[in-house]
Amino acid sequence: MKRSTRQYLWLSVGIVALLVATIWQWRQDRAQATGTLLTLEPSSVSSVALAIGKGDTEHFALRSGHWWRIDGTPARADDGRLSELADTAGAAVLSWRPLHDFDPAKIGLSKPVAVLTLDGQRLEFGETSVTGPQRYVRVGDRVALISVRYTPRGATGDATVVKQ
Repeated sequence: MKRSTRQYLWLSVGIVALLVATIWQWRQDRAQATGTLLTLEPSSVSSVALAIGKGDTEHFALRSGHWWRIDGTPARADDGRLSELADTAGAAVLSWRPLHDFDPAKIGLSKPVAVLTLDGQRLEFGETSVTGPQRYVRVGDRVALISVRYTPRGATGDATVVKQ
């Protein structure tokens, strides 16, 4: 075998090995990707239900581009606040774990701080994590760790008044 042929063969083997390693790493990264809390696109959310603590559940619906409180007599709601709640669907998840890995009482999920339902998909917010500004959220039979910035907040006096 000529020297140039042998070099070409080793170069080809090296390129194939790098290609295989790259594909393997890409598949590993994809398998470990945490994604978002829900598969819903935040802009597609059209109904929101929110209960904070032991308070009553508030129900909202998107009608003609504006949010309306639909408990009792329909009334306009603060579009900015409801958009923030809808954005929770797209919250970046730092990690996912099965629910059975936790004692729900120890992470605040036996009595959630807040329960947010977006288009029928329930999110239960537990305690904050000791490892940083993160909060436990139950989504079905899994628990996500997300930024505390997505924790639903109660309406302030200003948030309940719609500015025309």
